[in-house]
Amino acid sequence: MTKWSRIVLAVDDVFKALADPTRRSLLDELFKEDGQTLTALEERLPMTRFGVMKHLKVLEDAGLVVTKKRGREKLHFLNVVPIRLVHDRWVSKYAEPWAATLTGLKRQLEDKTMEKVFEIYIKTTPERLWEAITSSELRQKYNFGMGIESNWTPGSPYTAVHEGAPGPLAEGENLEVEPPRRLVQSFHALWSEDVAAEGTSRVTWEIEAVGDSCRLVVTHDQLAENANDQLFGGWPMILSGLKTLLETGELLTTPGSLQYVQS
Repeated sequence: MTKWSRIVLAVDDVFKALADPTRRSLLDELFKEDGQTLTALEERLPMTRFGVMKHLKVLEDAGLVVTKKRGREKLHFLNVVPIRLVHDRWVSKYAEPWAATLTGLKRQLEDKTMEKVFEIYIKTTPERLWEAITSSELRQKYNFGMGIESNWTPGSPYTAVHEGAPGPLAEGENLEVEPPRRLVQSFHALWSEDVAAEGTSRVTWEIEAVGDSCRLVVTHDQLAENANDQLFGGWPMILSGLKTLLETGELLTTPGSLQYVQS
């Protein structure tokens, strides 16, 4: 089953990929330093280039690795969303505190900024997915209770709001607005002094129709080196909640998802 032909991330594929120690080593290397080339990963493992390629293919098919082109290079990124989905199905019932260890990633690129890439497949249409991303009412149901206010035109501002907060929890500018395919936004978190001091980063939402489903890739980049993990650590839970909402109409009820709803 290829990356493009699968409709929903299969739990069996995730377990199969994680069962091999070499593939776990590859994920460990991406955990330490994300956005690596095949050549860089090959140098870190005692095997041939072809062997590394085969293992990376299994990880890509399971959704645990996402690739992006940068010029002539193909970079590999660790995608923690499938692990989060496994967590939400079983682990959260018994050990929710472990979630922090699954999503607290520290990665560093050569230009001293960090880039996080998250991929998920959702059985929905691009139009419905776009609505869920831009509708304040729907956004509140999977984004920690926070809505979003904007007129969704290129260059327009947006604010993330919550009825229990004294002011905006985040703000930024809609840099590119191409419904229902692509949304690029600057992002400045304001929910605490620590995250506000991190400055502005960038979030890109990319939607691609795949059969009767959508492939959603969220790239959070222009993050400062060793940025506060509050800025990006919540993405796996947000995207899991988005998938649950659109596919079942239900809300994800992990403690993190209800963090602001219950405040």
